[in-house]
Amino acid sequence: MRPMRAEQIGGVWGTLLLPLAADESIDWLRLDTQLTALISGGVQGVYAHGTAGEFHTIGEPEFDRVNELLAERCTRAGVPYQIGAGHPSAQTCLDRVRRARELAPGAIQVILPDWLPLSDAECTAFLRRVAAVAEPVPIVLYNPPHAKTQVSPELLGRLLDRIPALVGVKMAGGDGAWYARIRRHAPRCSVFVAGHRLATGLANGAHGSYSNIAAMTPAGAVEWYGLMGRDMPAALDLERRIGVLFSRHVAPLQARGLSNPALDKFLAAVGGWTDTGLRVRWPYASVPPDSVEAARRDARDLVPELFTAPPAQDAAPPGRCSGPPGG
Repeated sequence: MRPMRAEQIGGVWGTLLLPLAADESIDWLRLDTQLTALISGGVQGVYAHGTAGEFHTIGEPEFDRVNELLAERCTRAGVPYQIGAGHPSAQTCLDRVRRARELAPGAIQVILPDWLPLSDAECTAFLRRVAAVAEPVPIVLYNPPHAKTQVSPELLGRLLDRIPALVGVKMAGGDGAWYARIRRHAPRCSVFVAGHRLATGLANGAHGSYSNIAAMTPAGAVEWYGLMGRDMPAALDLERRIGVLFSRHVAPLQARGLSNPALDKFLAAVGGWTDTGLRVRWPYASVPPDSVEAARRDARDLVPELFTAPPAQDAAPPGRCSGPPGG
């Protein structure tokens, strides 16, 4: 596919979750089935090797095989896709970027090296080399709240000035003041925020989400995104009810120390749209199976419209592409 420009990166993007066998090997048949269901849900794009995809636990042959499956299936379906090439080691990241580039994704996602914090100059040096290796594929920076180096809106603006290939960023979002700083310092960047806060994000100038709500219900997440363009007050009310669901069932699991990949697989089990299972790779703990049923009942009571929505291929608020970019 053609490299994506910032203005083409928007909407609800779904992630591949790793279905694991008892020996923690990837169940490739279930992964293929999951990808089919994800594409059928109408998401604006699909990506692999985010935190939810447990990129920090996979070996290089697994990395390549996931990428080949993603590229083949999304190309056939005409769905944009991105490959996460992040790794705590800058050198391993570069190797992953080289191999991901050969599959011509719309963009390549990376994290900053994550054992020692980086100075601003080191962030620039890292992303500049990554961009050179990825060329002509643009890059998206993934900077979660737990990253060792936190990128402020001001630093993001400087990085965008110095590295034209940087077209997007994935962050948790923030309050009104944070969004104002993003609009001031990074107006050219596609800003993706947490899926369960997407309505607030879009109302403040964000463009989409690599979505945990799509992990729970791809079609429902796409329908909610479309609602944001038609009726933002209704979309914000739905976000409030999603918050109630998360406070009842996700926050307690977070408080017990369960990781984000474990929580995303829990959400997929609550949604029931794919057989991913709850198992995450050692040494991380999995969500207990007995946590699912109560959350599933509450989800249908609190946010029923997320589970009755048909796939919505063109559900996009004004100003962002919803379909495949440029052929």
